[in-house]
Amino acid sequence: MKKFRLLTLVLTASLFSTVAMAQTQQGNLMVGSDITDLGFNFQKESTIFHFNLNPKLAYFIQDDLALGGYVNFGLQTTGGNGTNVNYGIGALARYYIHDANVRKLEFSKRVRFFGEANAGFGGSNPANGASTNGVQLGIGPGLSYFITPNVALEGLLKYEVIIGGGNSTTSHQLNLGLGFQIFLPTARARAIIREESGK
Repeated sequence: MKKFRLLTLVLTASLFSTVAMAQTQQGNLMVGSDITDLGFNFQKESTIFHFNLNPKLAYFIQDDLALGGYVNFGLQTTGGNGTNVNYGIGALARYYIHDANVRKLEFSKRVRFFGEANAGFGGSNPANGASTNGVQLGIGPGLSYFITPNVALEGLLKYEVIIGGGNSTTSHQLNLGLGFQIFLPTARARAIIREESGK
C-alpha cells in the first residue's frame, strides 16, 4: 500500500510539472488580472479608497509567446478633494523565458519567469495636478507561480509611460502588480499531457 501511495505521488508530481509547462504551449489562452493598490485609508475627516484593476486576455501564438489585449482602470478618492482616475486599453505581448541560464534561477518547477510589454491608449488624470492622455507604453519582468495546473499567482514589475496631451506631455510610473492568470489548455496541450503521462 505504501508503494502504491508513493507511486501515485511521484506520478502526480510528474504530471503537475508537465502541465505547468504545457500551459504556455501554442494555442492556449491566458485570462486573468493584476490587482494593485486595493484598500481603504481611514482618516479623521474622510475615508480614502483606492484600487487599480488590469484584466488581460492573450493567446499563445507559439510556445511561450502570447499576444492579446488589456484594460486598465484605477481610481483613488482624495478625501473630498476630487478623484484621481487612471485608465488604459491596448495590446500586450508576454514571453515566458526558456533560456537555460534563466531557468537555473527558477527555484521550483512551478515557477516561470516572463517579460511583458504593452502599447495602447491611456491617461493619468489626478483631481489636482497635471493630467496626461495619449499613447501608453509599458515593459517589465514578472514571475508566475502555478498553484494548480491551470492557475498561476504572479507578480509583475512594470515601468509605464504616457506620452500625449493634457496639462503635461508625459507621465511616468513604476507599478508592482500582484494578480493571477488562468491558463485554458487546448487539444494540443492535452495531447502533450497524455503523451508525457503515457496514457
